[in-house]
Amino acid sequence: MYLPDKFTDKMQRLLGNEYDNYLACFDEPRYYGLRVNTEKISVEKFRQICPFEITPVPWISNGFYYDGDQTAPSKHPYYAAGLYYLQEPSAMTPADRLPIEPGDRVLDLCAAPGGKATELGAKLGGTGLLAANDISNSRARGLLKNIEVFGIGNVLVLSEEPGKLTDYFPEYFDKILIDAPCSGEGMFRKERKMIRAWEEHGPEYFRNIQKSIILQAAQMLRPGGQMLYSTCTFDPMENEGIIRHLIHKCPEFEIEEIKGYEGFAKGIPEAVDESGNGGVLRVNEDALGENGEFLRVNEDALRKTVRIFPHRMKGEGHFLALLRKGNIGEASAEWKEEPEREGKTEWECGGFREKKAALPEEFLRFLSDVEKDLEPKRMALFGERIYYMPEGLPDMRGIRFLRTGLLLGELKKNRFEPSQAFAMSLKKEEYRKVFDFPVQDDRVMRYLKGETLDVSDLADTKEKGWYLVCVDSFPLGWGKLGSGMLKNKYLPGWRLV
Repeated sequence: MYLPDKFTDKMQRLLGNEYDNYLACFDEPRYYGLRVNTEKISVEKFRQICPFEITPVPWISNGFYYDGDQTAPSKHPYYAAGLYYLQEPSAMTPADRLPIEPGDRVLDLCAAPGGKATELGAKLGGTGLLAANDISNSRARGLLKNIEVFGIGNVLVLSEEPGKLTDYFPEYFDKILIDAPCSGEGMFRKERKMIRAWEEHGPEYFRNIQKSIILQAAQMLRPGGQMLYSTCTFDPMENEGIIRHLIHKCPEFEIEEIKGYEGFAKGIPEAVDESGNGGVLRVNEDALGENGEFLRVNEDALRKTVRIFPHRMKGEGHFLALLRKGNIGEASAEWKEEPEREGKTEWECGGFREKKAALPEEFLRFLSDVEKDLEPKRMALFGERIYYMPEGLPDMRGIRFLRTGLLLGELKKNRFEPSQAFAMSLKKEEYRKVFDFPVQDDRVMRYLKGETLDVSDLADTKEKGWYLVCVDSFPLGWGKLGSGMLKNKYLPGWRLV
């Protein structure tokens, strides 16, 4: 396999006598992984019903390997039900190792396509707030879909430059994940096209981008909060060098231990020795500040960071650093929920005001079949759409976002149509009218393709109206019943072709 000389020279210096083992891994097949959505199903239950052979990823409690040659798991109804996400095994590590607690405000700063954001949202368990951002609007739309498939409603999906977010969220988040754009050296085996991209834009290109992003994220983390920085590259400039830069600029940050695994390698705090002798690596520009001064960072602390090498474990290359922001000073802003006032006529969230009209009768009739605990004060009508809003959002006027909260549905000509996102956020027992098909029933795949279904064998005594369509008790979407036929309301953009 072709690898650029500049890259192989660097890896020889970085790995020393492990280099041959690393090179040999390119003759081995890549690994395919899936991660169970523990907000919808337990790992034990998933293993019982999983339709294809899986083996555990040993350092990820809800991660599994599957055979990439078997029928694509992305075409199975359980995937459409949001029971799992397809993700390279090493890439599962950052979201797994960022400690999430109920009620946390969490930011995934470079979130598309959503592999890490969906895990963060599942760990929140419907509490707190997940803010997921990607600078690309098209990628952010794909991110939104994956979040909705997973049934995550306590969400804010943004499409903005990280630098702009600092004005809106100063010291706001409890936890931040940065899966930084990088040169992608760790993905060379998985995606050979990354090699050509590396030759066009190598580590030097990404280094300044990474410096800016991590300092911007630091401004949005509350004192005492934790931030996890990750890349899928091996280059010290993009890894330990960025952490050294952060601590030099923001000395209140400390590096924390990451829950270990036998295959993890320690961080390499020293810069690459240009002599190429593979010995102890010496300081070069990676350890120098903008004015040439040595960035004095405890090297033992930098060894707490983690490197994942594909010759040491069954996954691709990754780097992780877990940091905590010290309790230096006080947060620059206080976030207080506006108290309820008697006779209040306006509703406000994120700086946007709407006339607080009574919720439409057709929506309330629909809610009579919903047995999920929803707080009326968090329901808001914006135009024709009704949302279930997160609490405690700052003023967001002037910022680009795709979604605030859970879209419950919209009003269309004096009727209410529930959203696909609302269906995915429910459990079977949280809606009164349900069609629950076994996965072997051919109507499951026909539903996912958008077809009208004959349910006369099931609907003899059923009342007309909106039904939650499930597969083996897990929601897929909506259908509307009339005369024994179920009109398909599965979102057109999600349908199988």
